[in-house]
Amino acid sequence: MATMPKRVKYRKSQRGKMKGNASRCNFVAFGEYGLQAMETCWISAKQIEAGRVSATHFLHREGKVYLRIFPHKPVSAKPLETRMGKGKGEPAFWVARVRPGQVCFEVGGVGENIAKQALSRVAHKMPIKCRFIKRRHSL
Repeated sequence: MATMPKRVKYRKSQRGKMKGNASRCNFVAFGEYGLQAMETCWISAKQIEAGRVSATHFLHREGKVYLRIFPHKPVSAKPLETRMGKGKGEPAFWVARVRPGQVCFEVGGVGENIAKQALSRVAHKMPIKCRFIKRRHSL
């Protein structure tokens, strides 16, 4: 089952605008290596789950995979072959809003080579261009 919020204040939301770059969640915070988005897009809950599964499968229970995005936004769709009017459709799936610079996935507890391979598998599942980044140490 794909992730979605336990409860929301409003069932349906408007599409909204996605301007600018990410001002938060734009650095590696939990793991050692991360996957950073280079474009703006909606990433669906199924795509997030596919990335998580591919990373954990590749790591063979070594290290830890951190998800930095969560699908909070409902996307509604009207049934096929329905005439216009009669109101807004029911929520069909959930998406996470991603802006350029946001870190989507992080990996910790493994070497750089293995983390790069795991995150490249995740990047293939994402609908946008992503890049591999390292943690900035303050030692």
